[in-house]
Amino acid sequence: MGSFVEITAADGGRFKAYMALPASGKGPGIVLCQEIFGVNAYVRETADLFAAEGYVVLAPDLFWRMQPMVDMGYSPEEWQKAFGFFQKFDVDAGIKDITATVTALRGRPECTGKVGVLGHCLGGKLAYLAAARSGVDCAVGYYGVGIEGSLNEKDKIRCPMVLHIAGEDKYVPKEAQEQIKAAFAGKPNVEIYVYEGQDHAFARTMGDHYHKPSANMAHSRSIALFRKVMGPKYDLSALWDQHCYHEFATRDVAATMKTMVDNPYVNHIPTMTGGVGQQELARFYQNHFVNANPADTKLVPISRTIGADRVVDEMLFCFTHDREIDWMLPGVAPTGKYVEIPLVAIVCFRGDKLYHEHIYWDQASVLAQIGLIDASKLPTAGVETAKKLLDETQPSNTIMKRWAESADKA
Repeated sequence: MGSFVEITAADGGRFKAYMALPASGKGPGIVLCQEIFGVNAYVRETADLFAAEGYVVLAPDLFWRMQPMVDMGYSPEEWQKAFGFFQKFDVDAGIKDITATVTALRGRPECTGKVGVLGHCLGGKLAYLAAARSGVDCAVGYYGVGIEGSLNEKDKIRCPMVLHIAGEDKYVPKEAQEQIKAAFAGKPNVEIYVYEGQDHAFARTMGDHYHKPSANMAHSRSIALFRKVMGPKYDLSALWDQHCYHEFATRDVAATMKTMVDNPYVNHIPTMTGGVGQQELARFYQNHFVNANPADTKLVPISRTIGADRVVDEMLFCFTHDREIDWMLPGVAPTGKYVEIPLVAIVCFRGDKLYHEHIYWDQASVLAQIGLIDASKLPTAGVETAKKLLDETQPSNTIMKRWAESADKA
């Protein structure tokens, strides 16, 4: 939870801004520009989210000249009132207030130097204009309403910028989207992403148009820009290694949980095992995972891809089925069979803490290797999948009965 601080405007007036701090207490800065509903619960939630990513966030009250501390929800009456504020809003004065907030943030002891700007809806346009006028180091705009009417300022933008566009945005119609894309075509410092099929405010968790996959993708792209331009830099590979060390080497549940955020989740996709939240996940790790893996469990790294906020790990998972493995083979008595399977872990971080894991493997291959299914009668393979991952010269298409038919068609 953050708190409100006071900012001095260029004309001497004073207004408030919601400030959220990272766990470290320090970091690069982000000025978060509100939607038309004021600095409401969603704006504060977003500020807290980016603080968890390692940033010092200030969300200024940009409607203060009309009514201080506007904080609205999304009822029909509040929508009508919000549009009233939007229609009366002085954009130029708002940009000056954003510039004052940028200056104030740079001067705060919690801010380590660089400052970016982020905004949604009205705030998306303001983030775009702040990139042109406010001297920020980078900018991110979500479905900014009215950017197409301010493209005359595009050449003033020197900082890196990301724009997220909802493909079916009724407030940013197709014609406006094409104008925006054409204006920045060929400019390497500007990235534009269109989320096809999505409507305005697809990232607003409290909205009717919220679309989690698109929101998550947009968040990762936003974080990628902020990390590249401003930091902070986290060694995600080392953080993931530390997590795995406590899972498989020390088998220390408490130490494992300390590597994770306050509300983590783990999902082993084929069996839907894992948990959500510290309590449920700690229970899962203690009773069904960390202390329940076979004695000879071995991870063989194959490849690792590091992104701005995640690690994608490709490996072989090897073990002897000497006990019931609740998370992989729930309810299956030990068979004593040795198993090798390709496994992929997609691990997302919030700042320097692990946020979630999506773990994938071929369950049919596991079942074939322990003798629960007959691979010769099904379109699946057993240990051969692991052997081919290590050696690409192993035969391909061995379970494709029609492969021989195309021999003379190459």
